[in-house]
Amino acid sequence: MKEKIHPKYFPDAKVTCSCGATFTTGSTKKELKVELCSACHPFYTGSKRMIDTAGRVERFKQRYTKAEAAKPEVAKPEAAKPAAAKK
Repeated sequence: MKEKIHPKYFPDAKVTCSCGATFTTGSTKKELKVELCSACHPFYTGSKRMIDTAGRVERFKQRYTKAEAAKPEVAKPEAAKPAAAKK
């Protein structure tokens, strides 16, 4: 194995989740910040909550409602008009 080409390894790197949970693991960085961990991820917790990143779900709903409102209403075909009398 070549020397002086591998990054420094921290066997007790601190991992902090956005939910507040912290734990240690091995990494090439001393501190890691993550959005999801096993304490808050729906797969591990069994809860079916929606994970919304930066309000993306709300922005999608706003766009969808704007698109629905902007659609022109489809004109219903008028009833068949009787043929005009020929002269």
